[in-house]
Amino acid sequence: MHVHILGIAGTFMGGIAAIAKAAGFKVSGSDLNVYPPMSTQLSALGIKFVQGYGAAQLDLDPDIVVVGNALSRGSPVVEAMLDRGMRYTSGPRWLAEHVLEERHVLAVAGTHGKTTTSSMLAWILEHAGLEPGFLIGGVPSNFDATARLGASRYFVIEADEYDTAFFDKRAKFVHYRPRTAILNNLEYDHADIYPDVASIRRQFNQLLRTVPQAGRLIVNGDDAQLAATLEMGCWTPRESFGAGQPDSDWTAHDAAGGSAEFTVHLHGRPVAEVRWNLLGKHNVMNALAAIAAAAHVGVEPAQAARALGEFRGVKRRMEIRGVAGGITVYDDFAHHPTAIATTLAGLRARVGSARILAVLEPRSNTMKMGVHRDELAPALELADRAFFLTAKDLGWDLPAALAPLGARAVFAASVEALVSALVDEARAGDHVLVMSNGGFGGFHDKLLTELSRRHQ
Repeated sequence: MHVHILGIAGTFMGGIAAIAKAAGFKVSGSDLNVYPPMSTQLSALGIKFVQGYGAAQLDLDPDIVVVGNALSRGSPVVEAMLDRGMRYTSGPRWLAEHVLEERHVLAVAGTHGKTTTSSMLAWILEHAGLEPGFLIGGVPSNFDATARLGASRYFVIEADEYDTAFFDKRAKFVHYRPRTAILNNLEYDHADIYPDVASIRRQFNQLLRTVPQAGRLIVNGDDAQLAATLEMGCWTPRESFGAGQPDSDWTAHDAAGGSAEFTVHLHGRPVAEVRWNLLGKHNVMNALAAIAAAAHVGVEPAQAARALGEFRGVKRRMEIRGVAGGITVYDDFAHHPTAIATTLAGLRARVGSARILAVLEPRSNTMKMGVHRDELAPALELADRAFFLTAKDLGWDLPAALAPLGARAVFAASVEALVSALVDEARAGDHVLVMSNGGFGGFHDKLLTELSRRHQ
């Protein structure tokens, strides 16, 4: 069968392309911009792709077109596909029908921490010899790939609540039908899709309706929105994890005053010791969820903890991009105020009183709509200075919203001007935390180049 994927350069759809190829399908695809590393990955897999969404690509005559959620009515390829009466489906639906149907699916859902928790869980299963398949919205350093078909019945998937396709406005995760489901947390996000947090709760409740009675839910016991979601209906046995609720089933007891070493307790009894290089309370919570989910498929907590001791993190999650002139530059995907605050807290715990220079590109659809503008300044409280790219398409007054930061806030109208401002400010011993859910115009490399030039 020939599968043609529209939006093939995205992490999710590119992962589907890799899995489809490994499963023996003929795969081709297109995207508006296909460039490294995705273009390199696709070429290495022998997958042909074209730039753009022109109708002529359908002359390849695929058996089915898999449509990414970036495509909408009015796109030439979409209109031609419909006019020709071609068979089409969404990425999540294709995956469910051709890969997940015979698998024990372990799904990781939540506003924050999906990618890291999915990566931890996949690595725990791999370390235990279970050879899982996976599809993750980032690159786990232990695998150096976003997706693989796997050689066992287990499949780990990052369960995104974003909509499925232009013809299916349900959340992606309703297609996956997991037997093990992690609910990490729930906050208002994706304002371009959902009008309020209640509408997101309804989607999460739809996910709960697909988890069998013989399955298991792993739920953050500290999260009030998840508690409200469970009250809407729950038909599956569940276990809770948490730091703030002593009655949670899975808890962590920090033996070293930080997150580099902690004891995992189940029902108040110590069952594992984790010693690792990650930082922050949020990663401790992610670890508890991954350990609990792995236990559901037979991995002992002590073995899971040993795996986490070898876990190398996820690219773009507090990833050190380089050091120049004694200044460390990090890359992080944080773009929601909660994620920004959590990331800063983790870095502060690691660097102590050293200066943190936070850099933010307000790029997400929710950020551009100004939904979280009043929460942005408080989220950056732990930063010594905060630098912002003032995007032209931002629909609200960024400097006014950041007024509580006073002179600590710096604004620039271009990536080059922002680099210049950072170079003028940074000094040896500083930590520059760059946060964006996009490429940020090559900001990291440009900054490191200029810092190195100044140092030399």
